[in-house]
Amino acid sequence: MKLTTLPSLSFTALGSALGMAATLFVVAGCTSTAATRFHTLMPAEPPAAAAPGTAAVARPRAAIVLEPIRLPAQVDQPQWLVRLPDDTVAILEQDRWTSPLQDELRQALLESLGTRWEAGTGRSVPGAGPPLRIALEVRRFDSVVGREARIDGSWSISAGEGPGSRVSQCEWSWREPALGGTEALAAAHRRIVARLGDALGESLDTLARGRSFTCPARETAR
Repeated sequence: MKLTTLPSLSFTALGSALGMAATLFVVAGCTSTAATRFHTLMPAEPPAAAAPGTAAVARPRAAIVLEPIRLPAQVDQPQWLVRLPDDTVAILEQDRWTSPLQDELRQALLESLGTRWEAGTGRSVPGAGPPLRIALEVRRFDSVVGREARIDGSWSISAGEGPGSRVSQCEWSWREPALGGTEALAAAHRRIVARLGDALGESLDTLARGRSFTCPARETAR
């Protein structure tokens, strides 16, 4: 009777296999126990109310309707999508917004418009004219690790409804330095959102007064 001998595993190969298994076990354990960091676009303190344009003219209280914000699909997810210094991208499992990014951005803008610019949300505000409707589209929401945050997009503001409504449109692109980790990136995004809220507030205030306004300047790389 002929016996078939199974090939034996050398001690060197066995040691390598065990070492790799141990390494994978440690990495898996660290990944599963690492604390998740949550970030927000809301300011730490409510924004201060803006001063009226002139002392003799009271600031008109505008009613606004902020339409659902359009975002790139790749950043509209719980985990952060970041760009690395070599221009590759990575998904950070342990860094997330406290709520969906669309909701974070919407709530931060509504707080700025309501507190700083005295804009009421809803279809009717006592003493205000027809609501001003804001449609906001974000085309880029970049988080470049160790470098900057960048948000590009456009908005349109319509005053009134129907064929005779006035429509104003703007393109914008803003960058803020973020020389640090994810906390610095979150802070940079908050600064951009604050600037966006102010630019929208100024436009709403100007439209409520029946005047024309100038779109904010687009920024290039610093």
